[in-house]
Amino acid sequence: MKVLCISGYKPFELGIFSANHQAIKYIKMALNKEIIRYLEDGLEWILISGQLGVELWAAEVALDLQNEYPDLKLAVLTPFLNQEEKWNENNKEIYEMVLAQADFVESISKQPYQNPQAFKNKNKIFLHKSDGLLIVYDEQNSGSPKYLFDEAKKYKQENSYDIRTIDFNDLQSIMEEEQWNSY
Repeated sequence: MKVLCISGYKPFELGIFSANHQAIKYIKMALNKEIIRYLEDGLEWILISGQLGVELWAAEVALDLQNEYPDLKLAVLTPFLNQEEKWNENNKEIYEMVLAQADFVESISKQPYQNPQAFKNKNKIFLHKSDGLLIVYDEQNSGSPKYLFDEAKKYKQENSYDIRTIDFNDLQSIMEEEQWNSY
């Protein structure tokens, strides 16, 4: 596994409306644990599209891990130009910080958003450019990650492709373990 695509829910899909929401800490802990597991097996690149939520949190985790794993690289392939255009200032700031520190940044479409085909194109390219998918997604709670997850399952039928989900049970376990350890 050389290139790992990471995706998942957007903040509002998880009921997260603040950058210091407690759940973000547990999501980042889960991502950190999985990324380290992949790094120990030879992971070189993390690939995200830069969307709000799990992807930017994963980028922050990856950037932190670069202190311990200096060979880890972060690629941000946005589906179209100016995806952050309508985001609030705080979200734009985090996004721009991630882009500034990423090892590779490019837009798949050289135009601003025009239609949902941009996301379909992004999903196909991400599957072809990566060896696996780490996705924060629970099949019981549909949301935007469903499209990439379904596409990845189809892709896996004909290709060697690793899919690892972090679901709500995984996050609950991490939260309980963290609470147990803090007593």
